[in-house]
This record gives sequence, structure tokens and C-alpha cells, in this order.
Amino acid sequence: MKIIIAAGTGFLGKNLEKYFTEKGNEVYILTRNPKRKNEIHWDAKTLGEWKNWVENSDVVINLTGKSVDCRYTEKNKKEIYSSRIDSTKVLQQAVDQCVNKPKVWLNASSATIYTHSETQLNTEETGIIGDDFSMNICKSWEKEFFTIKNENVRKVALRTSIVLGSNGGAFPKLKLITKLGLGGKQGKGNQNVSWIHIDDFCKAVEHIIDNENMSGVINVTAPKPLSNEQFMKKLRTEMKIPFGLNAPVWQLEIASVFLQTETELLLKSRNVYPDKLMKSSFEFSYPEVDSAFKNLI
Repeated sequence: MKIIIAAGTGFLGKNLEKYFTEKGNEVYILTRNPKRKNEIHWDAKTLGEWKNWVENSDVVINLTGKSVDCRYTEKNKKEIYSSRIDSTKVLQQAVDQCVNKPKVWLNASSATIYTHSETQLNTEETGIIGDDFSMNICKSWEKEFFTIKNENVRKVALRTSIVLGSNGGAFPKLKLITKLGLGGKQGKGNQNVSWIHIDDFCKAVEHIIDNENMSGVINVTAPKPLSNEQFMKKLRTEMKIPFGLNAPVWQLEIASVFLQTETELLLKSRNVYPDKLMKSSFEFSYPEVDSAFKNLI
């Protein structure tokens, strides 16, 4: 297959590129700073020469979006919003102009679209979508993505949870704080953590591409979310760290200012279930967090 990954130089993009290249596919990366032969320049908001690469491609995967791991200042909020909407809009323009359009277009979204939930398990059908800055970003993003329907272009929005991998994302940071003895529960600790191992993320993307009847929104997350307290306890056990100091909310509020992030990333309860993946007979290599930690550590 010929696969185009927009904004493919980050943690998820690098892993997807490696995964698909090793299987004999041609992978091209749209990036602001091309450095390799398979990287093509784009600015994520205007049409350019890059659109010629979308022609005759089999798959487009759009991972563009300013990281939410920042303070929610007005400036950052605007960038978080515009980076997602603009890139989706301009990719749509490129697809519209293709004679031979891509067969599948996967657009990033987030499991954060669902409301804070400690008991309600959110599937694609039953999930409760709330109303705050993060959730409204996801809603606008998906609305932009699904507004135009192209014949024979199958569209999928990937509602992805926290992806655990050794070479990027949140996991190296979690390992570090655990190593420093700070790996206790965060806040009350009863908020749910939805997660997926990076290998399963790549496998799930391939599975969705291969299954022509899978479209619309899909939860990309392992089937067993667990509480923050349990998650951190299992991580400490696997790392053989005997204790972890708990961090009450007031401490997290202070720390988040210094770390230039928001406490929502740790305190929001994401209780998400991959109903569509499970019903399509997808097999997780790491359905339990214990096996994921064992592999990564």
C-alpha cells in the first residue's frame, strides 16, 4: 500500500511508519521540516505540491494537532483548535482534487471526547459526550472531518486513549516519576485510566484499514480500563519500586503550573471500551495492563 501520514514525525507517527514499512508498504510523511527522502513539506493549512502525493494513495492517516500537554492559555487554546481544524480542512481539499482518491482516511480524535466517568463505560454507541474545552475541540474536529462525504473514501475517526510506549508519549514520564518515588495515586485515584499499548495501536490501525465495513468513530483503547490508583500500583510493582507518594489535587495544581500542563490530563476519568474493535474480532496482544507494563519494562 501507499500510505500518507500527515504529521508523522511524532511518537505515534514514527511507530506507525516503522510498523507499516516493515510490512513492505510505502510510507510518506507530511511534515513542516522534511529531513528524509520519504518526507514531504506541508504547512498543515494550505494546499501545495504535497497534494500530488495524496493522489493514488491507498491510505491517509492524519495525526496533526498541537499537543494538549500545555497550559490552556487563550493562545494555546486557539492553536489546539486551529491546528486540528485547518489540517483536516486542507486534507479534504486535497482529497477532493484527487482523480484517484485514497480508499481510507483515518483522522486522529481522542477518547477525551467522553465526559468524566467513574462508572459509565463509554462505547461508541452509548458513550456520553460532554461540554468543556477538550470535549468541544474533539466534537468540532470530528464534525469538520465528517462534513464532506466522498464516494469510495471510507472515513474513520480514531478516538484514541493514552498510548503506552517506551519511545515517546506519556509512559517515559510516568516511569520517571515512579522511579523518583512519586508514583502514588494522583488526586483521589478513583479516576479511570483508558490506555493501549503502542503495538496494539499500530495493529488496530492496520485492522481498521483491512476491514472495509469499519467506518465512523472507533474507540482505539484496550478493553480493560482501571483506576489511577491501580494503574500506578501495577507500574510500581513491575518497576520494583516499593512506595510511591500520593499527590493530592492541590499539589498537582501547583506542579502543573511549573510543568506547563493542565491537571485534567491526570484527573479526568476516561472509562472507554473498544466495542467496535471487539465485535470485529480484533485480538489485543496486551489486553491487560500487567502484560503491557511487563513488555515495556
